[in-house]
Amino acid sequence: MYPMGAAAYDRAITVFSPDGRLFQVEYAREAVKRGTTAVGITYDNGVLLAVDKSIGTSLIVPESVEKIFQIDEHIGAAASGLVADARRLVEDARLRAQRSRLAYNEPITVSTLTKSLCDLEQTYTQYGGVRPYGTALLIAGINDEPQLFETDPSGAFTQYIAAAIGIGKRDVEKIFEAEYEKGSADNAIHLALKGLNSVSEEKIKKESIDVITIDTEKKYQKVSKEEIGKFIGEL
Repeated sequence: MYPMGAAAYDRAITVFSPDGRLFQVEYAREAVKRGTTAVGITYDNGVLLAVDKSIGTSLIVPESVEKIFQIDEHIGAAASGLVADARRLVEDARLRAQRSRLAYNEPITVSTLTKSLCDLEQTYTQYGGVRPYGTALLIAGINDEPQLFETDPSGAFTQYIAAAIGIGKRDVEKIFEAEYEKGSADNAIHLALKGLNSVSEEKIKKESIDVITIDTEKKYQKVSKEEIGKFIGEL
């Protein structure tokens, strides 16, 4: 019989439970599950990210709530969970992207950047006196082709053609599984907003939605509120 059950193993990041679990990593995943929903979708010549910032009061300035971050001209990231933790990872990602341009005179690849960030997250599951990052990221970008990756607080990552993170992850991904077809950017935006709307307590509003696209021609570009409002009106 193990003393105090799970409580004997959930106070240190470096201690496995008898059934092979790291409780602090699982708690970090719970923080992600409670975060607002973010989605990513690849399309013909690019990839998009969209988030519902879930602004609950008119007293908040919507522009002050940032959950999509530009990392380089060809890479962006959307966060769910502890946004303060996400900002720390984003700052590290921006430095890595700049170093690649200085050292190799070429932009960093999306896969290389994702692996580097996940290596950093993984080290925070191995040492005492630290905790895992309580955030998941959707990292989207384009080198030769559009790519979309989802990261996990454990340091694992997976590539997707369409994905969601946050409180509505499973419900949104059911919609993607049923309706996703690779096509135009407009179709991808429409599907992303449909997914976000399906898990929102009330109909989404353009003020609380951010959408960015990254494609071969325009690189990183923010979709205007007017365009978002048009797509929401079509739902």
